[in-house]
Amino acid sequence: MTEAGGLQLGDALGLYLHWPYCARICPYCDFNVYRPKGDVEALLTAILADMADWRGKTGARRLASLHFGGGTPSLMQPAWIERVIDTAERLWGFEAGAEIGLEANPADRARFAAIGRAGVARLSLGVQSFDDTVLARLGRDHDAGQAREAIDAALSAFARVSVDMIYAQSGQTVDAWSRELGEALESGAGHVSAYQLTIEPGTAFGKRTERGETLAVDGDSAADLYEATQDLCASHGFPAYEVSNHARSLADQSVHNRIYWEGGDWIGVGPGAHGRLGQSSGRGRVATTACRRPADYIAAVSNAGSGIAVDGLERLAPEDDLVERAFLGLRVIDGLDLDHLLATTGCAPDAGAIDRMVGDGFLQRAGARVKLTEQGRLLADRVTREILP
Repeated sequence: MTEAGGLQLGDALGLYLHWPYCARICPYCDFNVYRPKGDVEALLTAILADMADWRGKTGARRLASLHFGGGTPSLMQPAWIERVIDTAERLWGFEAGAEIGLEANPADRARFAAIGRAGVARLSLGVQSFDDTVLARLGRDHDAGQAREAIDAALSAFARVSVDMIYAQSGQTVDAWSRELGEALESGAGHVSAYQLTIEPGTAFGKRTERGETLAVDGDSAADLYEATQDLCASHGFPAYEVSNHARSLADQSVHNRIYWEGGDWIGVGPGAHGRLGQSSGRGRVATTACRRPADYIAAVSNAGSGIAVDGLERLAPEDDLVERAFLGLRVIDGLDLDHLLATTGCAPDAGAIDRMVGDGFLQRAGARVKLTEQGRLLADRVTREILP
């Protein structure tokens, strides 16, 4: 159980709201996103009704976080955001120190002040790059100058700001990336998320890769860029607390994301949103998935009172619960508490495999806790697969 922002996250409950609409679909994105059309406010009405239904499922638990993701939730009218926050307060209430966060695009910077007044305190800003050529290649609808203006606007409107960046694109050098990352670290934001570009099947980039284009760097170059990222962030006072996330202080860390990584409970509302409940059941958590298409989600809430898809409710087998917790939890710098993992899932990683990974220099162990070494973080998913039974 980890304390972050004054909250004990081991028993935390988060609420995730997926707003699926985007002004432009980025070619690397494989999220559940759509161009806005029709009666967009009907989706808000459905989400609010779905939240009320979820209150009956969870009972009287207070929220440690409310996160607006997407899609582009900064396209929501600030008054709608305020309605969601007020509804969450009425249905559950918030823990002292709870985090209310929202993901935003720089193009929506004119709305930031109103979004802050609506009750959002943490903004994750999708800058992605400070290079206009790279931004055009990524299909973004802003340029570097607008990104800088958006950071300034965010710092004026929100108590906490995160800058999201993408690297490891074909042709990118360590020097070029270091200049961009350095600007993000010196921007005044207290958090930087630095994600390697991944080519996902079904995306525009995925289709171009199938046709023979090279859009991401090779493995060795990716490792060089990753190591440069860790070194530069550490030298600027932004140590990693997760493989891709860096914070200037404990208070700057993402409470909502830590709920995911550390096996907490969260509710998912909105088209395609995922949720997990029953984090201390010992019998596997309940996994939920909402209807993906906005029209289907709205219809489901209208007809059944809930946005959960027909096949969107599953009790995870203990082994599957273990796999999920291990893959997410080992990415956090604090690592996995093996005793807690056994207590919550009834399963445990392979002790012999853990010993081998320790001997090979990929893991380190202190009592019941194991965590990745610097070398292991380069191969986080592979190391996790090795220790799973």
